[in-house]
Amino acid sequence: MSAAEGPLVVGVDTSTQSTKALVVDASTGRVVASGQAPHTVSTGAGRESDPRQWWDALREALHQCGDAAHEAAAVSIGGQQHGLVTLDAQGDPVRPALLWNDVRSAPQARRLIDELGGPKAWAERTGTVPGPSITVTKWAWLAENEPDAVRATAAVRLPHDYLTERLTGEATTDRGDASGTGWWASGSEAYDEEVLAHIGLDPALLPRVVRPGEVAGTAHARDELPFSRGTLVAAGTGDNAAAALGLGLRPGTAVLSLGTSGTVYAVSTRRPADPTGTVAGFADARGDWLPLACTLNCTLAVDRVAALLGLDREAVEPGAGVTLLPYLDGERTPDLPHASGLLHGLRHDTTGGQLLQAAYDGAVHSLLGALDLVLDADADRSAPLLLIGGGARGTAWQQTVRRLSGRPVQVPDARELVALGAAAQAAGLLTGEDPAAVARRWGTAHGPVLDAVERDEETLARIAGVLSDAAPLLERESNRN
Repeated sequence: MSAAEGPLVVGVDTSTQSTKALVVDASTGRVVASGQAPHTVSTGAGRESDPRQWWDALREALHQCGDAAHEAAAVSIGGQQHGLVTLDAQGDPVRPALLWNDVRSAPQARRLIDELGGPKAWAERTGTVPGPSITVTKWAWLAENEPDAVRATAAVRLPHDYLTERLTGEATTDRGDASGTGWWASGSEAYDEEVLAHIGLDPALLPRVVRPGEVAGTAHARDELPFSRGTLVAAGTGDNAAAALGLGLRPGTAVLSLGTSGTVYAVSTRRPADPTGTVAGFADARGDWLPLACTLNCTLAVDRVAALLGLDREAVEPGAGVTLLPYLDGERTPDLPHASGLLHGLRHDTTGGQLLQAAYDGAVHSLLGALDLVLDADADRSAPLLLIGGGARGTAWQQTVRRLSGRPVQVPDARELVALGAAAQAAGLLTGEDPAAVARRWGTAHGPVLDAVERDEETLARIAGVLSDAAPLLERESNRN
């Protein structure tokens, strides 16, 4: 490792399928060491993971970073949002965590909306109309289906909270991740006592919400992790808020993230409240807001279609007339939790490459449909879309986004933006800077801009028509073993 110009910081991304750790020079943003270790996620009706795997993966990822991690002065953790972590009195998991993409709580989501005033009331109260991804619905599902687990629960955490607490010994969260629970009121920026009482969740079981720029604690798990005494631990945040920090995002710039899930979001100075439920009115990690729309099916779903066809993910072919809605895990945007994949327009001469392109089109259509709702009215809609996530460097993804958006697309050179955003948050503890300003100083958003092409209105209209016509079928709950 070459000498760093400034202090070292660690940024962590604990995502659905792995934990990544970066050791970063706080002065320059140079990544001096990195590590990664996988998690497992259950299959079938639920999506669950054992939180202890996240801790083991963090230890392994930091071990791969070598001596650089020991030299770090601060650390922060960005994590997958919404997951319900239930701990007993000893701090051990009561059961595996219910992850964001576990949609078994769809009936509880509908019931909670009705019982507490309807969609508009929820949007105004918490910023978000709860769907099955939102944590409040998962607690309601657990209370209804596993009451013994609820009785054994002495603490409720989100994924990044769990790791931060094991680092510091302190029960903390941040406003960005708390805003995705459904029990944090965006107007008062505090836990909503009425919602908590309604679902039977004692607020004493929840972590303290740390303010932006506040130190969450110091690393005390030195026997298990390579940090030295006095290493500062930042509040951390949810993965999308961390990526926004990692890009140094300014208000009005649209981000389209292509990962296991797909998201579109932008920083806003206005508190969002979308009664349709399409846009989640999340807080960001700085004090502003992060209106966001999320799809459950993105790169993983398209890769699955490619695998079923026996094709490389880039082996797309142009062709009109075939529509594939890749809702393999149900869908959040549009709100179709019981949906499955749907194929329409198949002909004798349809090729595998055309089917694969249709899967890309279906996934991107869902994201672009929410884009105008995410952006403020005065945002520049001709400005480049920032394309990030695991799919961002795929040619087929890039060309599909360009063709269906009609906008230029910028692909930042920086990778691992969630971990870089966490690292910028950690660096801000040391320098007193706004973490987004730290990331801009690091130049994380720099990258090539792909020119706009003519928007493919025909394909957009065809997908919208199939989606509308098939709505009753997609909404139907099916028996799945």
